[in-house]
Amino acid sequence: MKDYLKSIVYSEHLNKYNTVILDPPRSGIHPKAAEYLLDYGPEKIIYVSCNPATQARDIKLLAEKYGITEVQPVDMFPHTFHIENIVRLDIKK
Repeated sequence: MKDYLKSIVYSEHLNKYNTVILDPPRSGIHPKAAEYLLDYGPEKIIYVSCNPATQARDIKLLAEKYGITEVQPVDMFPHTFHIENIVRLDIKK
């Protein structure tokens, strides 16, 4: 993912996307991916995660440019402690 983000951030030929949807593995996003997202600066980021701890860590990396506007946990696995957590981040104006 970090390599793809690097390619779109520094490409002169791609249109700029206004929304990025992230659904990384349990380990979260690579710190370089967070750096590229900050450079790219989409208007909003929808971050879906199965690990709220790594999601919180990653959101902290994005906090210099983005604020949380919505949070929605989703219980996709009833009778277990697993949840999916969806966070909407909007660029600070």
